[in-house]
Amino acid sequence: MINKVDHIGVAVRSIEKALPFYKETLGMKVLGTETVDSQQVKVAFIVSGETKIELLEAQNEDSPISKFIEKRGEGIHHVAYSVANIEESIKELTEQGIELIDKKPRVGAGGAMIAFLHPKSSHGVLTELCEKQKGGEHHEF
Repeated sequence: MINKVDHIGVAVRSIEKALPFYKETLGMKVLGTETVDSQQVKVAFIVSGETKIELLEAQNEDSPISKFIEKRGEGIHHVAYSVANIEESIKELTEQGIELIDKKPRVGAGGAMIAFLHPKSSHGVLTELCEKQKGGEHHEF
């Protein structure tokens, strides 16, 4: 079902303040930034080799990222895995009794179709499945 780890999501209070650490201190490359209005979040993708990090900044106090930082502080928010067919993956996981936050895929950063598994079903780790869209106007991070 899983092709690879797609990225690691890191909740930050400010992308602007966090980026210098990743760019200048660690020497990582910024792939791009965007706002995902449906999730009330601004994201920045950075890369080193095959490893991508998604910095997540809340756009308002109702954002899930704002609530996460309020409870736990800045840090790792989720691990995202690439899948070839997200709808089939959701179906298989549901049949196995895995609790999902998203029972249907939704559009995430970079135009990818995403779905989250509940941390209760993944040993305390918020897990994201993502299927990159082929062609079209969607950019890929």
